[in-house]
Amino acid sequence: MASRDPRWVLKDRPSFALITGLVLTGICALVSFSFDVLNGEPVQFFIALVLALAPVPLLLAAVLALDRMEPEPRSNLIFAFAWGAGIAVLIAGAINSLNLHYFIDTAKLSPTSARNLAATFGAPVVEETMKGLVLLGLLKFRRAELDGPTDGIIYASMVGLGFAMSENVSYYLSALNGNGVSSLAVTVVLRGVLSPFAHPLFSSMIGVAVAYAAQRQGPERAFLVLAGWSGAMILHGLWNGLASYGGFPGLVVAYLALLVVLVVLIGVVFRDRRRIVALIQTYLPPYEPTKLVGAADIYMLSTFARRRQARQWARAYGGKRGVRAMRDYQLAATELGLLHERAARHMVDEQAFHEEQRALLECMSTARADFPVPPVHARSVARGTPPPGYAPGAPR
Repeated sequence: MASRDPRWVLKDRPSFALITGLVLTGICALVSFSFDVLNGEPVQFFIALVLALAPVPLLLAAVLALDRMEPEPRSNLIFAFAWGAGIAVLIAGAINSLNLHYFIDTAKLSPTSARNLAATFGAPVVEETMKGLVLLGLLKFRRAELDGPTDGIIYASMVGLGFAMSENVSYYLSALNGNGVSSLAVTVVLRGVLSPFAHPLFSSMIGVAVAYAAQRQGPERAFLVLAGWSGAMILHGLWNGLASYGGFPGLVVAYLALLVVLVVLIGVVFRDRRRIVALIQTYLPPYEPTKLVGAADIYMLSTFARRRQARQWARAYGGKRGVRAMRDYQLAATELGLLHERAARHMVDEQAFHEEQRALLECMSTARADFPVPPVHARSVARGTPPPGYAPGAPR
């Protein structure tokens, strides 16, 4: 087999399919925004767009903070966000509009009743289906990227944030065209400040289900996906229904429901982190004879704090090259533990396992060769003792 850069297993090269997908999602986003422009003046659209975009960097940072132990490929994250902001919003908006016109023209309901009915029973089905399709695509074509529920939550949150951002433009523009600045202020507070994670939380029901389904075989996978999809639609419908029919008490109950879901998902993330640490502690010790991993390394890899301290040490003595080597080593070692779990679950065949295993070990070897060694500690490193700061407090 021809040799290639072992970092292929870590690199995130954009494929032709990804580029094509991003072009399509971009076109859909532009079409969606063009409808917003037609519904208001350009200045109003610009104001709505800025207000919708303003919290996005902070929200993305909050989501990506969950993705530090085993970061997902950037291309996948970008596509999930773009899908939500473009294709999902455009198609869901068109179907929701058709449903609204049906309730008004055919069912002869008042505009207010039609909007409340469509929001409670129609929009949750349409919107969660459109957002969930990208998660289903990950299960079908990128199953190996779904290493646990945290990954499902990350991808679901990205598509949810993209959807919410584009949807907020329409809501803010509608508020401006309605009662002006006062209505806009209330809408921004309700949607942009008090419930920015509503759509990510809805979609996370599907994300968690898809992640668990990725680790299983047979009919159980379909059941898990359907259960997650139903949970997302029910939670979304409950939120919209309480907001539409419940008045202020309904809003309070809706926010409490979202808070409970958020707390539960945070618990799922922390439990998943402990699982990954357990994999590292289980599968990496047999590699100690290779000299690529030792007790100090496993100790360092077991917490975020010690990983960060190791990167600080690498930066202090090796600069950018040193910290890059440490990041590569930490990621490759974590991926090695997850690779063994996928093999244990029969998610990869023997040939793929050995190919990825070899590449990850080469990455770890290359990274260790680039680890900085302060001259004063060269003798201790030669004896196999890590220099101070590499893994503070690690067993020697």
